[in-house]
Amino acid sequence: MPRGPIDLHTHSSVSDGTETPTQLIRAALEAGLDTVAITDHDSTAGWDEALTAAQGTGIQIIRGMELSTRYEWRSVHVLGYLFDPNDGELVAETAHIRADRLGRAERMVTNIARDYDVSWDDVLAQSGGDSIGRPHIADALVARGIVRTRSEAFASILHFTGGYYLPHEAPTVLDGVRMITEGGGAAVLAHPATRGREAVVDDRGMAALVEAGLVGLEVGHRENTPDGRARLLELAAQFDLVVTGSSDYHGEGKPNRLAENTTEPEALERLIARTSGVRPVRA
Repeated sequence: MPRGPIDLHTHSSVSDGTETPTQLIRAALEAGLDTVAITDHDSTAGWDEALTAAQGTGIQIIRGMELSTRYEWRSVHVLGYLFDPNDGELVAETAHIRADRLGRAERMVTNIARDYDVSWDDVLAQSGGDSIGRPHIADALVARGIVRTRSEAFASILHFTGGYYLPHEAPTVLDGVRMITEGGGAAVLAHPATRGREAVVDDRGMAALVEAGLVGLEVGHRENTPDGRARLLELAAQFDLVVTGSSDYHGEGKPNRLAENTTEPEALERLIARTSGVRPVRA
């Protein structure tokens, strides 16, 4: 049985966290976690370092990823757990997403630089991985003294109403769930109620996602609204979905703290039972 909390959503500097995978594992140990999932955006590049850092500590590592997808006009993220990292379709799709995000970020910086003293080199200096996006632009703006924090950058210059925002390519959420499932993984919708009850995927859309292989819903997340959480619990009961809770930890990149929301052991067991890609590793 787990000896501490289970946190199934964290990011390292491979994507937009501020800590290396090694530092992330150290932080998880300091937070008293029994189990931590490393779920960088559209990348598995941090898996090996995280496993190495965890050796001999007793912590359980769940290897995962947060896949960028879209539902109609909205951006939707899907957490994929314990899938095969060599699955051809997932490898090709995530490489395409990262390449498009890189070009999109550079175009955004070109536009922002017309009004603010920031350059693409400033953004590259903030990136430690292969998934460059808006958080790294935010960090460059902070480093330049244009804003005080990432959160301030996202609420102003980088907000989709700020005049500089550009979308990036991503598969549909249905295809994302299907790819994770066919790759041997368990697919969970990440923080799907950040815009409230009415913005949650409707019954028809949820039925289609379940048919494609959706396993769970991330209900415990600081950005899900109270009424949105209630709706997610209704959907979880209706479709027999696993309910998870996670921090969405980014180091100092966000105020989210490890174990501020956690997952029950029985829920993790249900997720693992649906996978055939890689296994959890108890270091």
